Amino acid sequence: MERLEYDLLFRWFVGIGVDDAAWDHSTFSKNRDRLLEGDIAAKFLAAVLAHPRVNRLLSSDHVSVDGTLIEAWASMKSVKPKDGPRDDHGEPPRQDSGRNTEADFHGQKRTNETHASTTDPDARLYRKGRGKEAKLCFVGHGLMENRHGLLVDACLTLADGHAERVAALHMIEPRADRPRAITLGADKAYDTADFVNELRSMKVTPHVAQNTSGRRSAIDGRTTRHGGYAVSLRIRKRIEEAFGWIKTIAGQDKTRFRGRDRVGWAFTFAAAAYNLVRLPKLVAVPA
Repeated sequence: MERLEYDLLFRWFVGIGVDDAAWDHSTFSKNRDRLLEGDIAAKFLAAVLAHPRVNRLLSSDHVSVDGTLIEAWASMKSVKPKDGPRDDHGEPPRQDSGRNTEADFHGQKRTNETHASTTDPDARLYRKGRGKEAKLCFVGHGLMENRHGLLVDACLTLADGHAERVAALHMIEPRADRPRAITLGADKAYDTADFVNELRSMKVTPHVAQNTSGRRSAIDGRTTRHGGYAVSLRIRKRIEEAFGWIKTIAGQDKTRFRGRDRVGWAFTFAAAAYNLVRLPKLVAVPA
Protein backbone atom coordinates (compact mmCIF):
# COMPACT_ATOMS: atom_id res chain seq x y z
CA MET A 1 0.00 0.00 0.00
CA GLU A 2 2.90 2.38 0.70
CA ARG A 3 4.34 1.72 -2.77
CA LEU A 4 1.03 2.72 -4.36
CA GLU A 5 1.46 6.20 -2.88
CA TYR A 6 4.61 6.96 -4.89
CA ASP A 7 5.42 4.15 -7.36
CA LEU A 8 3.87 4.78 -10.80
CA LEU A 9 4.67 1.25 -11.96
CA PHE A 10 2.58 -0.17 -9.12
CA ARG A 11 -0.27 2.19 -9.99
CA TRP A 12 -0.13 1.20 -13.66
CA PHE A 13 -0.16 -2.49 -12.78
CA VAL A 14 -3.31 -2.30 -10.60
CA GLY A 15 -5.02 0.19 -12.93
CA ILE A 16 -5.39 3.36 -10.85
CA GLY A 17 -4.53 6.83 -12.07
CA VAL A 18 -1.73 9.12 -10.92
CA ASP A 19 -4.09 11.34 -8.90
CA ASP A 20 -6.44 8.59 -7.68
CA ALA A 21 -6.44 7.75 -3.99
CA ALA A 22 -4.92 4.40 -3.05
CA TRP A 23 -7.11 1.80 -1.41
CA ASP A 24 -7.26 1.22 2.30
CA HIS A 25 -5.18 -1.75 3.41
CA SER A 26 -8.30 -3.51 4.71
CA THR A 27 -9.39 -3.94 1.07
CA PHE A 28 -6.64 -6.49 0.56
CA SER A 29 -7.59 -8.37 3.72
CA LYS A 30 -11.20 -8.68 2.54
CA ASN A 31 -10.13 -9.73 -0.95
CA ARG A 32 -7.77 -12.34 0.49
CA ASP A 33 -10.64 -13.93 2.39
CA ARG A 34 -12.68 -14.08 -0.83
CA LEU A 35 -9.76 -15.70 -2.64
CA LEU A 36 -9.48 -18.33 0.10
CA GLU A 37 -13.19 -19.12 0.12
CA GLY A 38 -13.30 -19.44 -3.66
CA ASP A 39 -10.19 -21.66 -3.87
CA ILE A 40 -8.85 -19.16 -6.40
CA ALA A 41 -5.24 -20.31 -6.16
CA ALA A 42 -6.03 -23.83 -7.37
CA LYS A 43 -8.36 -22.49 -10.08
CA PHE A 44 -5.68 -20.06 -11.24
CA LEU A 45 -3.12 -22.86 -11.54
CA ALA A 46 -5.63 -24.99 -13.45
CA ALA A 47 -6.51 -22.09 -15.78
CA VAL A 48 -2.85 -21.54 -16.66
CA LEU A 49 -2.43 -25.22 -17.52
CA ALA A 50 -5.67 -25.36 -19.51
CA HIS A 51 -4.57 -22.62 -21.92
CA PRO A 52 -4.24 -24.22 -25.39
CA ARG A 53 -0.64 -23.04 -25.88
CA VAL A 54 0.30 -24.47 -22.48
CA ASN A 55 -1.71 -27.67 -22.49
CA ARG A 56 0.07 -28.97 -25.60
CA LEU A 57 3.36 -28.75 -23.71
CA LEU A 58 2.28 -31.08 -20.93
CA SER A 59 3.01 -34.78 -20.69
CA SER A 60 -0.05 -36.77 -19.68
CA ASP A 61 1.81 -40.10 -19.40
CA HIS A 62 4.80 -39.36 -17.16
CA VAL A 63 4.69 -37.32 -13.94
CA SER A 64 6.74 -36.99 -10.75
CA VAL A 65 5.87 -36.09 -7.18
CA ASP A 66 7.72 -34.77 -4.16
CA GLY A 67 7.24 -32.75 -1.00
CA THR A 68 9.14 -29.95 0.70
CA LEU A 69 9.06 -28.41 4.16
CA ILE A 70 7.60 -24.93 4.58
CA GLU A 71 8.65 -23.39 7.88
CA ALA A 72 5.74 -21.92 9.82
CA TRP A 73 5.46 -18.27 10.85
CA ALA A 74 5.76 -19.17 14.52
CA SER A 75 8.53 -19.33 17.07
CA MET A 76 9.50 -22.46 18.96
CA LYS A 77 8.81 -20.41 22.10
CA SER A 78 5.12 -20.49 21.13
CA VAL A 79 5.01 -24.27 21.62
CA LYS A 80 3.10 -24.85 24.86
CA PRO A 81 1.52 -27.89 26.53
CA LYS A 82 -2.01 -28.49 25.29
CA ASP A 83 -3.23 -29.03 28.85
CA GLY A 84 -1.57 -25.87 30.19
CA PRO A 85 -3.40 -22.98 31.91
CA ARG A 86 -6.00 -21.08 29.85
CA ASP A 87 -7.86 -17.79 30.25
CA ASP A 88 -11.62 -17.26 30.06
CA HIS A 89 -11.50 -17.42 26.26
CA GLY A 90 -9.62 -20.71 26.16
CA GLU A 91 -6.34 -19.02 25.26
CA PRO A 92 -3.00 -19.45 27.06
CA PRO A 93 -2.07 -16.53 29.33
CA ARG A 94 -0.16 -13.75 27.54
CA GLN A 95 3.35 -12.71 28.46
CA ASP A 96 3.24 -8.94 28.88
CA SER A 97 6.86 -8.38 29.87
CA GLY A 98 7.46 -6.22 26.77
CA ARG A 99 10.27 -8.44 25.49
CA ASN A 100 11.03 -11.98 24.49
CA THR A 101 10.53 -14.23 27.47
CA GLU A 102 13.37 -16.45 28.59
CA ALA A 103 12.87 -20.13 27.74
CA ASP A 104 14.93 -23.20 28.59
CA PHE A 105 13.85 -26.29 26.65
CA HIS A 106 16.71 -28.49 27.87
CA GLY A 107 15.42 -31.89 28.95
CA GLN A 108 11.85 -31.18 27.87
CA LYS A 109 10.13 -33.68 25.62
CA ARG A 110 7.70 -32.02 23.24
CA THR A 111 5.51 -33.88 20.76
CA ASN A 112 2.58 -32.95 18.57
CA GLU A 113 0.33 -35.06 20.79
CA THR A 114 1.14 -33.09 23.94
CA HIS A 115 2.19 -29.65 22.65
CA ALA A 116 0.98 -27.09 20.11
CA SER A 117 1.98 -23.64 18.92
CA THR A 118 -0.12 -20.82 20.33
CA THR A 119 0.83 -18.65 17.34
CA ASP A 120 -0.17 -21.13 14.63
CA PRO A 121 -1.99 -24.21 15.99
CA ASP A 122 -1.93 -25.82 12.52
CA ALA A 123 1.87 -25.94 12.46
CA ARG A 124 3.45 -29.24 13.49
CA LEU A 125 6.80 -30.11 15.01
CA TYR A 126 8.72 -31.99 12.35
CA ARG A 127 12.25 -33.33 12.07
CA LYS A 128 13.65 -33.54 8.53
CA GLY A 129 16.05 -36.36 9.36
CA ARG A 130 17.96 -38.13 12.08
CA GLY A 131 20.15 -35.70 13.97
CA LYS A 132 18.21 -32.67 12.69
CA GLU A 133 16.40 -30.23 14.93
CA ALA A 134 12.60 -30.20 15.03
CA LYS A 135 10.88 -27.15 13.54
CA LEU A 136 7.31 -25.92 13.22
CA CYS A 137 6.43 -26.78 9.65
CA PHE A 138 3.93 -27.59 6.96
CA VAL A 139 4.61 -29.82 3.95
CA GLY A 140 4.09 -28.46 0.44
CA HIS A 141 3.53 -31.05 -2.31
CA GLY A 142 4.00 -30.74 -6.06
CA LEU A 143 3.09 -32.92 -9.03
CA MET A 144 5.30 -32.28 -12.06
CA GLU A 145 4.87 -33.39 -15.66
CA ASN A 146 8.13 -34.83 -16.97
CA ARG A 147 8.31 -33.29 -20.45
CA HIS A 148 9.08 -29.69 -19.46
CA GLY A 149 9.08 -29.83 -15.66
CA LEU A 150 5.93 -27.75 -15.14
CA LEU A 151 3.89 -28.17 -11.97
CA VAL A 152 0.44 -29.57 -12.77
CA ASP A 153 -0.82 -29.73 -9.18
CA ALA A 154 0.15 -28.40 -5.78
CA CYS A 155 -1.22 -28.68 -2.27
CA LEU A 156 -0.16 -28.24 1.34
CA THR A 157 -0.72 -30.55 4.31
CA LEU A 158 0.12 -30.78 7.96
CA ALA A 159 3.60 -32.13 8.61
CA ASP A 160 3.77 -35.82 9.49
CA GLY A 161 5.47 -38.97 8.28
CA HIS A 162 2.61 -40.03 6.00
CA ALA A 163 1.80 -36.66 4.44
CA GLU A 164 3.87 -37.06 1.27
CA ARG A 165 2.36 -40.41 0.27
CA VAL A 166 -1.21 -39.42 1.11
CA ALA A 167 -0.90 -36.18 -0.87
CA ALA A 168 0.67 -38.03 -3.82
CA LEU A 169 -2.27 -40.43 -4.04
CA HIS A 170 -4.69 -37.52 -3.79
CA MET A 171 -3.01 -35.66 -6.67
CA ILE A 172 -2.49 -38.67 -8.97
CA GLU A 173 -5.97 -40.20 -8.58
CA PRO A 174 -7.80 -37.82 -10.99
CA ARG A 175 -5.17 -38.57 -13.66
CA ALA A 176 -5.18 -42.36 -13.20
CA ASP A 177 -8.66 -43.06 -14.53
CA ARG A 178 -7.67 -43.62 -18.15
CA PRO A 179 -7.13 -46.63 -20.46
CA ARG A 180 -3.39 -46.04 -20.81
CA ALA A 181 -1.21 -46.50 -17.74
CA ILE A 182 0.92 -43.58 -16.56
CA THR A 183 4.17 -43.51 -14.58
CA LEU A 184 4.84 -41.70 -11.31
CA GLY A 185 8.42 -40.89 -10.34
CA ALA A 186 9.28 -40.38 -6.67
CA ASP A 187 12.18 -40.62 -4.23
CA LYS A 188 12.92 -43.26 -1.58
CA ALA A 189 10.47 -41.81 0.93
CA TYR A 190 7.64 -43.19 -1.21
CA ASP A 191 9.02 -46.75 -1.28
CA THR A 192 6.44 -48.47 0.91
CA ALA A 193 4.33 -51.52 0.10
CA ASP A 194 1.02 -49.76 0.79
CA PHE A 195 1.81 -46.81 -1.48
CA VAL A 196 3.19 -48.94 -4.34
CA ASN A 197 0.23 -51.34 -4.21
CA GLU A 198 -2.23 -48.44 -4.18
CA LEU A 199 -0.60 -46.99 -7.31
CA ARG A 200 -0.74 -50.31 -9.12
CA SER A 201 -4.43 -50.70 -8.25
CA MET A 202 -4.99 -47.35 -9.99
CA LYS A 203 -3.02 -48.52 -13.06
CA VAL A 204 -0.17 -46.17 -12.25
CA THR A 205 3.34 -47.59 -12.74
CA PRO A 206 5.40 -46.71 -9.63
CA HIS A 207 8.77 -45.38 -10.76
CA VAL A 208 9.86 -45.00 -7.15
CA ALA A 209 13.52 -45.00 -6.10
CA GLN A 210 14.39 -48.16 -4.16
CA ASN A 211 15.07 -47.85 -0.45
CA THR A 212 17.17 -50.87 0.54
CA SER A 213 18.74 -49.48 3.72
CA GLY A 214 18.20 -52.42 6.07
CA ARG A 215 14.89 -53.30 4.47
CA ARG A 216 13.29 -54.81 1.39
CA SER A 217 12.16 -52.47 -1.36
CA ALA A 218 8.58 -52.58 -2.58
CA ILE A 219 9.89 -52.00 -6.12
CA ASP A 220 11.01 -55.21 -7.86
CA GLY A 221 12.25 -56.34 -11.25
CA ARG A 222 8.85 -55.89 -12.85
CA THR A 223 9.58 -52.17 -12.75
CA THR A 224 13.36 -51.78 -12.64
CA ARG A 225 14.05 -53.92 -15.74
CA HIS A 226 12.46 -51.31 -18.02
CA GLY A 227 14.59 -48.51 -19.42
CA GLY A 228 11.90 -45.95 -18.63
CA TYR A 229 12.41 -46.54 -14.91
CA ALA A 230 15.94 -45.10 -14.96
CA VAL A 231 14.74 -42.19 -17.11
CA SER A 232 11.98 -41.35 -14.63
CA LEU A 233 14.38 -41.43 -11.69
CA ARG A 234 16.65 -38.97 -13.48
CA ILE A 235 13.92 -36.57 -14.59
CA ARG A 236 11.95 -36.57 -11.32
CA LYS A 237 14.82 -34.64 -9.67
CA ARG A 238 13.80 -31.58 -11.70
CA ILE A 239 10.98 -30.97 -9.25
CA GLU A 240 13.66 -29.71 -6.87
CA GLU A 241 14.18 -26.79 -9.29
CA ALA A 242 10.55 -25.82 -8.81
CA PHE A 243 10.78 -26.10 -5.03
CA GLY A 244 14.00 -24.11 -5.04
CA TRP A 245 12.34 -21.25 -6.94
CA ILE A 246 9.20 -21.36 -4.77
CA LYS A 247 11.18 -21.25 -1.53
CA THR A 248 13.78 -18.63 -2.51
CA ILE A 249 12.38 -16.35 -5.21
CA ALA A 250 8.73 -16.69 -4.14
CA GLY A 251 9.68 -16.48 -0.46
CA GLN A 252 7.97 -19.64 0.72
CA ASP A 253 10.95 -21.11 2.59
CA LYS A 254 9.42 -19.52 5.70
CA THR A 255 5.82 -18.53 5.17
CA ARG A 256 4.44 -15.15 6.24
CA PHE A 257 0.95 -16.58 6.76
CA ARG A 258 -0.64 -18.48 9.60
CA GLY A 259 -3.06 -21.37 9.30
CA ARG A 260 -3.04 -24.25 6.86
CA ASP A 261 -5.52 -22.64 4.45
CA ARG A 262 -3.59 -19.40 4.03
CA VAL A 263 -0.19 -21.08 3.82
CA GLY A 264 -1.54 -23.51 1.22
CA TRP A 265 -3.09 -20.63 -0.73
CA ALA A 266 0.28 -18.89 -0.96
CA PHE A 267 2.12 -22.11 -1.86
CA THR A 268 -0.28 -22.92 -4.72
CA PHE A 269 -0.05 -19.37 -6.08
CA ALA A 270 3.74 -19.68 -5.98
CA ALA A 271 3.51 -22.92 -7.98
CA ALA A 272 1.42 -21.14 -10.63
CA ALA A 273 3.92 -18.26 -10.67
CA TYR A 274 6.79 -20.72 -11.26
CA ASN A 275 5.00 -22.01 -14.35
CA LEU A 276 4.35 -18.48 -15.61
CA VAL A 277 8.01 -17.55 -15.27
CA ARG A 278 9.08 -20.54 -17.37
CA LEU A 279 6.33 -20.41 -19.99
CA PRO A 280 7.55 -17.54 -22.20
CA LYS A 281 10.54 -19.55 -23.44
CA LEU A 282 8.52 -22.75 -23.75
CA VAL A 283 5.70 -21.28 -25.83
CA ALA A 284 7.93 -19.08 -28.00
CA VAL A 285 7.60 -19.90 -31.68
CA PRO A 286 10.99 -20.87 -33.14
CA ALA A 287 12.34 -18.36 -35.67
